[in-house]
Amino acid sequence: MELTVVLEPDPDTDPEDRERLGRQLRDELRELDVDDVSAADGAGPPDGAKSGVAASLTELLVTLSAGGGVFVTVIATIKDWLGRRSAGHKVTVTIDGDTLELTSATPTERAELVETFVRRHQPA
Repeated sequence: MELTVVLEPDPDTDPEDRERLGRQLRDELRELDVDDVSAADGAGPPDGAKSGVAASLTELLVTLSAGGGVFVTVIATIKDWLGRRSAGHKVTVTIDGDTLELTSATPTERAELVETFVRRHQPA
């Protein structure tokens, strides 16, 4: 199972902070029981390209085993990570063409969205 995770930092976030936020999210996802977390395009940024670094840190491909428990944990981790940020950041998670957008919604609204999304993609 593969998830595409895209971090869209608040538009006022400077490039250095964008890179830091992307690195923090990537590192938290790597701490989970996932198979891999890599740049979504599959290739590293071009040599010397700062913008490529930022893009590779904000567009991630998360590869999971077929087990559903890890999927739920990944979504919960993203939700928690976003909840600890005060700025207007957005994270989208796409699986099989279905996208969940997490923004600065209330915790209750976010929980309802996540629950519905997870139910649709939970292995039978």
